[in-house]
Amino acid sequence: MTLAPTPGIAHHTVALNGTNLHYVSAGLAGTPILLVHGWPETWWAFHKVIAILAKSHRVLAVDLRGFGASDTAHPGDTTATMVEDLHALIGHLGLGPVHLAAQDFSGPLAFRLAATRPEDVLSFIAVETSLPGFGLEKLSHPTLAWYFGTLAKQGAAGRFFKGRETELLTEFIFTPPMTTSTAIGASDIAEFIRGYERAGGWNGAQIIYNSNLREAEHYAALVAARPLAMPALAIDRQGSDFTAKSFAPAVPGKLKTQMISDTGHYVAMEAPVALASTMLAFMSDVDQAS
Repeated sequence: MTLAPTPGIAHHTVALNGTNLHYVSAGLAGTPILLVHGWPETWWAFHKVIAILAKSHRVLAVDLRGFGASDTAHPGDTTATMVEDLHALIGHLGLGPVHLAAQDFSGPLAFRLAATRPEDVLSFIAVETSLPGFGLEKLSHPTLAWYFGTLAKQGAAGRFFKGRETELLTEFIFTPPMTTSTAIGASDIAEFIRGYERAGGWNGAQIIYNSNLREAEHYAALVAARPLAMPALAIDRQGSDFTAKSFAPAVPGKLKTQMISDTGHYVAMEAPVALASTMLAFMSDVDQAS
């Protein structure tokens, strides 16, 4: 897959945990940040945020297994596999611990990394996301997100969405009220669909959705056994406390919350300056206390 150059951002591919992961990097100094995208995104979701964060931090954004320019996912892969990918990447680069920020459906797997590999994570930032068993399943109602079941069903997304990626994202996903009207354009959507156009390109999305819709008991047990000890921040769009409510049980008494106005669900692309400013203020406090 040919990747267009992005000023100030370097592209890398590394063989880890039985796959090839693509990630980008920017910035040379400061505590490291690892950004993890949701669906239907890739690392590109953070390209505007990276430019701001990299002025004072070393920043990395990864294409999860099965997304973007990383290898497609294989039969038997799970979100636990993706968590081990992130752990392996942090170890390979000698980054730990990192400020870990996850948007949308990567929130649960990023939480699993923070809970099970706390040595990897300096702070945890959840952006417009939730946990199975703590609110996420409410989104599967067909009037809210009709595509959940299709993405979770083995082979269904490849059957129904393959070749229709542009129409799906343009007409049904990146539309109001999920997004603001002009924040995400044709060039952004073109970046996202590169990975889906490959053979097996929908496998990664299937893994995440299938896992997140069937693992409520697993996450309930994980929250009970391993609540996060590191500083944590929940970021919601104005008028919503969905992320804050979902993660409150996982960070008892210590979760910080922030709302960002004038944005839809995909905050990193719709309100990059506000998101970066919110993250920088939080991470500064963490760094000073460390």
